[in-house]
This record gives sequence, C-alpha cells and structure tokens, in this order.
Amino acid sequence: MNISDSIKKLGIGVDKPVLDKNGAGKSAEKAGGQTPTTSQDNVTLSAASVQLQSLEAGLSSSEVFDAKKVEEIKASIARGEFSVDTAKVADGLLQTVKDLIQPKKG
Repeated sequence: MNISDSIKKLGIGVDKPVLDKNGAGKSAEKAGGQTPTTSQDNVTLSAASVQLQSLEAGLSSSEVFDAKKVEEIKASIARGEFSVDTAKVADGLLQTVKDLIQPKKG
C-alpha cells in the first residue's frame, strides 16, 4: 500500500467531480442524493494537511519501487527459484521495532 492510496481512502484532498462509468459528469443530486447549497463556507487547511497533499503529489509523480526488480522477483517465483533470506528479514524486522520504540529526540 502506498501513502496516496491511504489518503484517498480517508477522503483527504481536493474534491473531485463525480463521474459516471463513461467519464461524464453527474450532478450532486444524481451522484449522492444531496443538492448543493448556495451558502459559502471558508475552509482553512492545517499545516499537516497541506504537507500530506504535497506528499501525495510527489508520490504520484515518481515511482516508489523498482518495477524491473519486481518483475525479476515475479519471474523467479514463477520458476520456483525464489528463496527468502530469513536472517535478513528478521534483522530488518528487529531494526524496525527498535526504531519504533526508541524515544524521539527533538
């Protein structure tokens, strides 16, 4: 899972128009049963929200993983040649736990 998927699931971000399966726009009434109001509300985004949105934009424009490496691993699994270095996995898990429980300085 990547961060932008999580942000989309939480509904964080700029509202986008509702599209039907053909890509055509729908009115709010047809889309969700609500009709738009004429009043205007002011919304102020927190610094964290702005930071999340900029993070989402940065992730969508660059690869988060090496696609070539993923294809090599898939092929290795398909041939039955893929092996897992359990010591390396265990070391990585232990380091992650140490990082998580270590008190933050600052």
